[in-house]
Amino acid sequence: MVRGDPSVLHVDLDAFFAAVEQRDKPSLRGKPVVVGGVGLRGVVSTASYEARKYGVRSAMSTAEARSRCPHAAYLGPRFEVYRRSSQAVMAEMRALSPLVEPLSLDEAFVDLSASGLSGLTVEDVQAIALDLKAAIRKASGGLTASVGAGTSKLIAKIASDLDKPDGVVVVPAGTEAEFLAPMQVTVIPGVGPATAQRLSMAGVRTVGDLQQLDEDELIRQVGSAHGSSLYRLAIAADDRPVVSDRETKSVSVEDTFETDIIDRSLLAAIGDRMAHRVSERLQKAQLSGRTVTVKTRMHDFTTHTRSSTLAGPTDDARVIARVARRLLDDSEIGGGIRLLGVGVSSLADWIQDDLFTESEYADAPVEVVELPERPRDQIGFYPGQDVAHPDYGRGWVWGSGRGRVTVRFETADTPPGPVRTFAVDDPALTKVAIGSAEGDEEPEGDQNGLNE
Repeated sequence: MVRGDPSVLHVDLDAFFAAVEQRDKPSLRGKPVVVGGVGLRGVVSTASYEARKYGVRSAMSTAEARSRCPHAAYLGPRFEVYRRSSQAVMAEMRALSPLVEPLSLDEAFVDLSASGLSGLTVEDVQAIALDLKAAIRKASGGLTASVGAGTSKLIAKIASDLDKPDGVVVVPAGTEAEFLAPMQVTVIPGVGPATAQRLSMAGVRTVGDLQQLDEDELIRQVGSAHGSSLYRLAIAADDRPVVSDRETKSVSVEDTFETDIIDRSLLAAIGDRMAHRVSERLQKAQLSGRTVTVKTRMHDFTTHTRSSTLAGPTDDARVIARVARRLLDDSEIGGGIRLLGVGVSSLADWIQDDLFTESEYADAPVEVVELPERPRDQIGFYPGQDVAHPDYGRGWVWGSGRGRVTVRFETADTPPGPVRTFAVDDPALTKVAIGSAEGDEEPEGDQNGLNE
């Protein structure tokens, strides 16, 4: 049943990773900042709004981003800092309503009706959103959020993107179809390039065009599996509830390499390492999974995935590694692989014992191949990393190479600070532990954790 008031909020932190870096690094405020892989084969995770003016976008290669905006600060991610900031923001949302559905570190749905609020007017919701934004700014040390509100998750999420950054858009109840009508069909979840092209061939380019089709015609255009859902979303008939405990859908690890890899034994060794890390995360979360997936991105950026579903769920690193190896053996490596990922999905909270009895899955040790050190491992420091010095205090790595590391000494609570250069092995310069091996050791594009 569709609600009678705009009581669903979608809260989206603006350029989150980059905004945290600007918050903690005063010299970068108001300047272009790009967070992600900092090497030649890196990928942009987040770009500040100053960098977006030059065409830098998430998922763009770092090389292309540098060509578009060479004067930006290119920083490796600090995941633990982002997690802590996210936790502070989510706490403010939960103080407003007990029903909060996080989608990622930087966005969530909030159900105002769970707080006993009803009959909310547009003005009521605008006031609530402004108060929430002020609370988020205070709790996070200055981060801004854009808020969309409507009678459904679909409308709230679309609305939050219309007045970025730091905006509020509330869609009055009863105006949803009119609100969607002038927008491109790609605004509807599930309408990707292929579906959009198929609809375009039928003369459908906007949601308004889509609304003119009856359900049977839409099913003929895009198929029964997709047509009914698309028909309902086009007329804003979205009754999905806000769910506070979203199930984790998969656990995965992936990494982008400095150079394309064509050596199958090396790829197998990297896959084994990833499988063990996936296993560790599964065990820590007390989860297991039935489907093992290997993802490869080729030298030409084409991406392939291969999956195998087991008889029952497992969290065993040996099982995951062997299935991943088999999938990788069946994969074409062509001119080389620039990204490899291993994941487990179809998750459960129980384990299937004695999953394999066949000889090919006997308890033989996995072959170990020594992995070459990557340039960032040899350097020991990456741009954006937190460091400290007994004379100059806290700071962050501005750049490193040729046996030297350059540091700007400043924090979120200081003015822009001085820049000093040290030998890379200077014992007085130490890395500041922030509690995250992913952030400290592998900033180059290692996407670790629970993917939702």
